Amino acid sequence: MGITTMTSKGQLTIPKEIRDELKLTPGTRFYVTIRNGQVVAVPKNKKLADLAGILGKPPNGARLSLEAMDEAIMDAVSEDDERIRREWSEGDR
Repeated sequence: MGITTMTSKGQLTIPKEIRDELKLTPGTRFYVTIRNGQVVAVPKNKKLADLAGILGKPPNGARLSLEAMDEAIMDAVSEDDERIRREWSEGDR
């Protein structure tokens, strides 16, 4: 673990020893999310299989079917689209 400071632009410098260990190079893109109140950044250079289990086990132990996952994704995209449209229209005022 290293210590870093966020700039006024929200940028972080990843310590060299971590960059070296993960083979991160300039321009590496990251998936960034929040997990248990912590910022989690996963290099996009990882294979999809490397991300398996990143969110932990489902809280109730239930697994979703592919159809249920597709539906959840469609719902999330739809909600995001509605939010973006609402923000755009509020910005026009």
